[in-house]
Amino acid sequence: MLGSILASGLAAGAIYALVGVTYNTMFSTSRVMSFTSGQLAMLGGVFGSMFMLKLGLPVIAGFVLTLVGCAIIGIITEFVAVRPVLKNLDQHLYVLSTLALALMIQQVAAIKWGTEPQPFPKLIGWGSGVWDEKFWLPVVACAATVIGLEYLYRRTLVGRAFLAIAEDNFAARALGLPERNLRIASYALAGVIGGIAGFSGGELLLAFFANGALLNFYGFVPVAIGGLGNNRGAIIGGIALGLFQQAANFLVGGIFSSVAVFTLFIVVLLAAPRGLFGSATARRV
Repeated sequence: MLGSILASGLAAGAIYALVGVTYNTMFSTSRVMSFTSGQLAMLGGVFGSMFMLKLGLPVIAGFVLTLVGCAIIGIITEFVAVRPVLKNLDQHLYVLSTLALALMIQQVAAIKWGTEPQPFPKLIGWGSGVWDEKFWLPVVACAATVIGLEYLYRRTLVGRAFLAIAEDNFAARALGLPERNLRIASYALAGVIGGIAGFSGGELLLAFFANGALLNFYGFVPVAIGGLGNNRGAIIGGIALGLFQQAANFLVGGIFSSVAVFTLFIVVLLAAPRGLFGSATARRV
């Protein structure tokens, strides 16, 4: 039983962590919490199943097209739900605009894809039992994504420009950085990360339109636990949430496991409103 809890908990936690990183990636350049993050992960599973099962494309082609499709949805999010809000004095309207877009994506997926969970193909065919690929693929994808992001942010000019915008977008604009283009690129990058989450977790979650709303919440919890904008905190929070959720599933099961997750979420927010790894930001004036 312990092996099953660890395997399923790490896999689910890796998916939640990637959705949390998707939230952070979009937030970093726009200061907007986009509630399309879970929908991007849902589309990663739906697109992957469509390209590989319905259209018969090989895994590599299906994976690339899935990431391209999710990146396009990320860019559409910036144009449709974020950019108009940033021009408004009441920028908290993003809660409504991104949530409305998320609901639209979910409904279109339900109409075009169907309301029943659809199978997701085997990607590699390695492993069985607790070592089945559906358990370790999300973990490997999460680790590879984190390493890739660290390299991007620390070793490339584009990544450093992302960090500059995230730190102080006014100062970055004053230095001549193209804030709008960087914001669009960050939303495309967020779409890719969300697509990786859904594609790597497709065998575990299946291709199901309702996964979007589920992942929206379970992906937000690691952000709240780890601290908004802190990717490392989101990874730790996501893994911890996955293990906690699966342990609760085995111990109490059913609706009570969701109640346990909500309870943990509330307790953490009460104890540390900025998250366990968050801190107040200080700026020179």
